[in-house]
Amino acid sequence: MSMDTLLQLNTIFISIIIEALPFILIGVIVSGIIQVYISEEMIAKLMPKNNILAILLASVMGAVIPACECGIIPIARRLIIKGVPIPAAVAFIITGPIINPIVLFSTYIAFGNSWSMVLHRGLLAILVSVIIGIFLKFTVRESPLKTTDSHTPHYHSFSEKISAMLKHSIDEFFSVGKYLVAGSFIAALVQTTIKTSTLVSIGDGNISSHVVMMGLAYVLSLCSQADAFIAASFRGSFSTSSILAFLLFGPMLDIKNTMMLLSTFKGRFVAVLCAAITITVLLVTLVF
Repeated sequence: MSMDTLLQLNTIFISIIIEALPFILIGVIVSGIIQVYISEEMIAKLMPKNNILAILLASVMGAVIPACECGIIPIARRLIIKGVPIPAAVAFIITGPIINPIVLFSTYIAFGNSWSMVLHRGLLAILVSVIIGIFLKFTVRESPLKTTDSHTPHYHSFSEKISAMLKHSIDEFFSVGKYLVAGSFIAALVQTTIKTSTLVSIGDGNISSHVVMMGLAYVLSLCSQADAFIAASFRGSFSTSSILAFLLFGPMLDIKNTMMLLSTFKGRFVAVLCAAITITVLLVTLVF
């Protein structure tokens, strides 16, 4: 590997880390707040008893929680431990990084102040999350979490709560941080060795163009706050539906958040979830 390639690898690696780090911090802090201040009883009261309604509620929660695809995983893990059903938590993971107001606004700007792409991206993301949530409802029989530290201690003062929240956030940060670093390095390595032009050149057909754009989203591992600007640059080469496949698939699944999913969930569950996301996004955008 030449010096220029190593420098490029280093630049891409650091840029991915810098993009994701602020949202990881937000995610672990929110996770700490949930751990200390949100009780299982409160979750039970807020979450609808009807499974479909629970999935729909979780699908739109991302509109008020500013987390990207990496930062949202620690939050979802804590919600599951607190009693949120698996299908609802996964729906939150899938849509949260897309219907985040910052992401939708960046999509609006990237596509020339067009509300059409914003609406299509948001609504199709919710549709995908509902489909996958219903699928998981009938296929997941036990907790897919690697660890379920469900014990919730009682805190007697405000200072104890703040101390516990910070301790939990720090522990969570170091727990998921190593997977972020590993995933970012793999993403940078793949981007350095596989040229974007190579992928673009094989995306001539209707199905192949969707597959290529989804593969590109997985490889690039962009932060969802910035991916719309990259997607917009392909408007001259790819159809609107294949660009939507890029905009949906990337925030739901990429190299770095696959690594983080594996840090939180059992391998078999991650494999099923990855397959479900890939097939559903492909079919939904092809129908679109």
